[in-house]
Amino acid sequence: MHLEELISQCQKGQRAAQEALYKEYSPVLFGLCLKYSPNRSEAEDNLHDSFMTIFEKIDQFGFKGSFEGWLKRITVNTVLQKYRKSNHLNVIHDNIPEEEEWSREPEQISLSQLLSYIQELPHKYRLTFSLYVLDGYSHKEISELLGTTTGTSKSNLARARMILKNKIEKNNINIA
Repeated sequence: MHLEELISQCQKGQRAAQEALYKEYSPVLFGLCLKYSPNRSEAEDNLHDSFMTIFEKIDQFGFKGSFEGWLKRITVNTVLQKYRKSNHLNVIHDNIPEEEEWSREPEQISLSQLLSYIQELPHKYRLTFSLYVLDGYSHKEISELLGTTTGTSKSNLARARMILKNKIEKNNINIA
């Protein structure tokens, strides 16, 4: 079945098409949810909530642009909306330099270990880090998504990087 036909059938509320869409895109969207969630269980909940929103809003997809990009945007927004409502995004006021650049890239740390460290970050730091570093959002875009200031976004990113750097160094992982 072609993607356009699958989307059209989902827009008509056909369960078999919704199931096929879920099977096709859930691995990618679950990976996205893992980046923004503190643990696997919450990532699964976020994936479920995202698909509920996707099926609710699929009529709004106008076949312009990437469908996968549209799905990812809904997923990120669904997860961020959940955290905004749950008050995990309290504003912090740290005196941290604007952006401390890492001059070294992790080489001998496994992707699963790095993801684990990212998931251990406090919500506000994890969300900012994931949006900026992993998904390429600007500080202005992050501040709009999270309802904070660009200064808070920069501060949260710097704090997240510092925490991750300390975890990596504490566990004696070589970062050449």
